[in-house]
Amino acid sequence: MFSWGENTRDGFGLVKSNDLVKANTDGCVNVIHLKSPVTHLSAGDKVVAFIRNNGKQVSLARMQDDKDGRRITGKLKGVECREKILALSCCDAHIILLSEEGRVFCLTQSSNVPRPVGNLNHVIQVACGDHHSIALTQDGKVFTWGQNSSGQLGLGEGEPSTSSPQPVKSLSGIPLAQITAGGDHSFALSLSGAVFGWGKNSAGQLGLGDTIDRPAPAPVDCLNLKKTVAVSCGGEHTAVLTKGGFVFTFGSGRYGQLGHNSLRNELRPRLVAEFWGAKVTQIACGRNHTLAFVGSFKKIYSFGHGEQGQLGNGVKMDQSVPLPVHLPQDHIDDQPIEQTFAGGNHSFALCSTTQESGKGLNDSNLGKMTQTLDDDIINRWISDCDSKSWKTIQKEITKTFSSASCLNGSFLDKSRDKHYQTSLKHSGLDLSFARLAFQKLAKKNKVLAEVEDVVQRILLPSLSKDPIGVEGLRVYLIIPELLRVLLKQQCGMDITEAFAAAVLRLNPDKLQVLEGLWSTLPDTPFRTLVKTFHYVSAEYLRMVAEEDYAADKQFEGTVKVMERLYEVNCNRRIKIAASNFHINRTNYMLRNMLNTLVYYDYLNLPEGFFYTFHRQSCIFNTEAKCMVYQLELNYSFVLGGPLAFWVPTIHVRRERALEDAFQHLRQSGHDFPMPLKVKFQAEDGVDEGGVSLEFFSLLGRELLTMEPKTLEVYEDSGLAWFTTDDGGITDEFYLLGLLCGKALYNQCVLNLCFPLALFKKLLGLTTTLDDLKELSPTEASGLQNVLDEDDELVEAMDLVFMYKGQELIPNGEELPVTMVNRKKYVDLYVDMKLNKSVQIQFADFESGFHKGFPIQAWRMFLPEELMTLLQGDDNYEWDKLRQNANYQGYRPTDDIIQNFWRVFTEFSEEEKKKFLTFLTGTDRLPRGRSLSKLQMQITSLGSTDADEYYPKAQTCSVTLCLPNYSSIDTLQEKLLHAITHCDVFGDF
Repeated sequence: MFSWGENTRDGFGLVKSNDLVKANTDGCVNVIHLKSPVTHLSAGDKVVAFIRNNGKQVSLARMQDDKDGRRITGKLKGVECREKILALSCCDAHIILLSEEGRVFCLTQSSNVPRPVGNLNHVIQVACGDHHSIALTQDGKVFTWGQNSSGQLGLGEGEPSTSSPQPVKSLSGIPLAQITAGGDHSFALSLSGAVFGWGKNSAGQLGLGDTIDRPAPAPVDCLNLKKTVAVSCGGEHTAVLTKGGFVFTFGSGRYGQLGHNSLRNELRPRLVAEFWGAKVTQIACGRNHTLAFVGSFKKIYSFGHGEQGQLGNGVKMDQSVPLPVHLPQDHIDDQPIEQTFAGGNHSFALCSTTQESGKGLNDSNLGKMTQTLDDDIINRWISDCDSKSWKTIQKEITKTFSSASCLNGSFLDKSRDKHYQTSLKHSGLDLSFARLAFQKLAKKNKVLAEVEDVVQRILLPSLSKDPIGVEGLRVYLIIPELLRVLLKQQCGMDITEAFAAAVLRLNPDKLQVLEGLWSTLPDTPFRTLVKTFHYVSAEYLRMVAEEDYAADKQFEGTVKVMERLYEVNCNRRIKIAASNFHINRTNYMLRNMLNTLVYYDYLNLPEGFFYTFHRQSCIFNTEAKCMVYQLELNYSFVLGGPLAFWVPTIHVRRERALEDAFQHLRQSGHDFPMPLKVKFQAEDGVDEGGVSLEFFSLLGRELLTMEPKTLEVYEDSGLAWFTTDDGGITDEFYLLGLLCGKALYNQCVLNLCFPLALFKKLLGLTTTLDDLKELSPTEASGLQNVLDEDDELVEAMDLVFMYKGQELIPNGEELPVTMVNRKKYVDLYVDMKLNKSVQIQFADFESGFHKGFPIQAWRMFLPEELMTLLQGDDNYEWDKLRQNANYQGYRPTDDIIQNFWRVFTEFSEEEKKKFLTFLTGTDRLPRGRSLSKLQMQITSLGSTDADEYYPKAQTCSVTLCLPNYSSIDTLQEKLLHAITHCDVFGDF
């Protein structure tokens, strides 16, 4: 062993004088030849303690003042310990001992008799500051005790000092690799390199960028992704070591202990540049000095306070840059350095008694970390065992699965150190490991049952509402893999509901972080999440339908998580189909409601009844949403009272339908809360839906050609968008929106060929370049080229941040588009095109739309569904038209009927659409009125001179009046003429 620094009693009394050698002529380092090796040691300001004989012996020496007032090392004294001691840590005046059994003992200044500290058990690490202590247990819990004058116990604001260990609750769930303490500050290091500090921060020793004390652990965010593997604390400074061998220091630099060739304090971690090119493998901080061991060089470097010789360089003065300790090279070659220690004004290096070297502190028994689950443990659990072994396994299962820290530290993605990349968008887990682990557990039913019981009974209720970091949220990604296995075995319903409750208990900001992790999950684990909650929600809904009303609350919890997952899916880069969220049973329940609810039932519906449907819309397919939509329409009619039975009729001229509609809306003051009926002047017929369909179909054609122009049709897509030339426009955009809203309210089609972007904007969703590709393929193609081309070609385009003479950003005319900013340019261009350039037009349209469709049911729909609702369904199932047809005056086997269907079948797609327009008034049917539900009636025209007449259509009743033609050729000629000139031959 080598020692240097404050030591007036050579060798601390560990050896006789003849076993003590001065390393060099300057006598700054002692070489102590130990007969019984020291396995661990610790030095405080007033005491130095050693573990010898492999933990069987503890010795300590206290610092004393001699008659001249100088500090000297007192006589070495032994400590009687009943248990084998693995580690110890010295405070200012007392010592904490850690036994092989995981118990903690304390030696005070007045007594060398170990006394137990509280009821601590299964402790794997201990650390001390000046007047406080920390312990880490096997299941990841952190306990602190002692003075709390600066928040060094980490218990939170206003907590007093305490002599009994208290749990640091805010670190709950974090899988820890190390705890450490300095003067009045403390640190914890996670398995994935996250660093948390708390306590005194007067010199910036917490690395948080300020000098404000922290009463609870705070993440040192600037160390994220640095792959931190060790932290060491001095009196008022801190050193951090990364896996790559880099050293960062921060805090007090008064004595040069930060190694930056400066005496300045550092409030944030700063790289010790002098170690560039040398891989440091160990660090250790004394009160005001720092040691760093470079294994490849076989050298220890020191910097900081040197008055007591603690730098080991033969000169008792401070130094602010790392310089080598004067170690005897011949001794190092024979017995390589194994561990370095620093504390108070002392420094030590333990040498290996074998040829093995370079293990470092974290590979010794002092480096025990939070227990985690692995293959070896699982294989032992599922192997055949007797009853005695089973009791041991039960205890191990309880210890592992009752601890969020244990689970959060399991299944790390260590390939290429990915777990060190843990962030808001990366969990650091390889969930395929978790999947395989739980599949293994399922091979032993009693093991899986025990795991389920512990997780449901202990783990889930204990989960923190406010975990401190991403690592504390890993459990919410791991548990679904367990639920997947349980549900496959027809169990796990209750635990899934309990898991949902735990998710929903999270504080909103933490739930938002979890949703961010969900959004970046690979496809398989995300599907597992959705399938889990879909299955359980569907089962609870089935139980509710069977009048098990206790399941209603459970359904509410699991479906709320489904809602969250649905929102996350909408924002995922690669989405799963919305159908994965649909619960088919809702269709049956909603259809039953539509068929059974009567007037007074609607009056008795509770307040907010439809809000629940809107919130849970993710579980409805389009058909179910349409039924909710119809229910809410019915409800609005009922609430309208007597007015609900009076539906306003709008009278229009067929040739001037749009002009008359605008005039009517303006005269009514836009106050049109009910659906409307339509009457074409000089035409008979009652509007039972067919006339309205024809009316809105006419409006669709007129709106595209109206003057002043409100819509511009793009040649390359055939789609319509708001014109930016608003010359002569008054309230036309508002009225356009009002008519679109009324079309939806009337469940009619108003096909204006809008792109999907309009419906995304109505629903408050973000538009993208893909939306511009739909509206203006040519324009979008140019922007895509900007993104795809290489640097030279982008610069050759000579683009600046302008859009049709408008600056996209201040001074945009002078800012060229480059490889660096091209994504920003494209995003700003798309935003200008689809949003800012039509901001006023869309605002008026949106206002009118909300007025025309006053109920909120439309918000349930996806943009694609809302587009289909307004513009109609173009999914033609022509064979369904024949299957659902009825006949009056004819039989299905009559020649005229057989000839009609033969002619119709041979029609082109466009001719079939013309026939549909002739029959219904529009070639696009509203959602819910698809051809599979359209019941066309074919009736005889009743004329003896059939070949002289054309077919007629009664759009209000979807009836085709078909003369009994003498031949199929005549039928084909007359029918084609009729559908081609349907505006003339239609009948209402």
